[in-house]
Amino acid sequence: MTENEIAKIIVNVAFDIHKTLGPGLLESVYEEVMVYELVSLGLDVQRQKPIAVIWKDIKMNVGFRADLIIENKVIVELKSVAAISPVFPKTLLTYLKITDLKLGLLINFNVSLIKDGITRIANNL
Repeated sequence: MTENEIAKIIVNVAFDIHKTLGPGLLESVYEEVMVYELVSLGLDVQRQKPIAVIWKDIKMNVGFRADLIIENKVIVELKSVAAISPVFPKTLLTYLKITDLKLGLLINFNVSLIKDGITRIANNL
């Protein structure tokens, strides 16, 4: 399955979740439901996966935690905030570069229309 095919599934799941639950819940609620739905569709989902940073050939265990990594191809960062900070897409792009993954989705559930809350970030895709 390609990154774009996986992204389409993720977006459809986010739409269904948002349609049913609406905005305003904690990020952890959306994450829990998203994991449940994606796993029920047969996708491999890693949740809150720690990612180390390599600095001068040394593995630094202080890196970041990816909210979700789907099929080892797409990073999903979930938010439930009033407004997306300009640093969020930049951070996701950095995550993609560190992991050498090609596609990330930044999904903010705290919006009236979920299509306005989804940002696609590509890393040499």
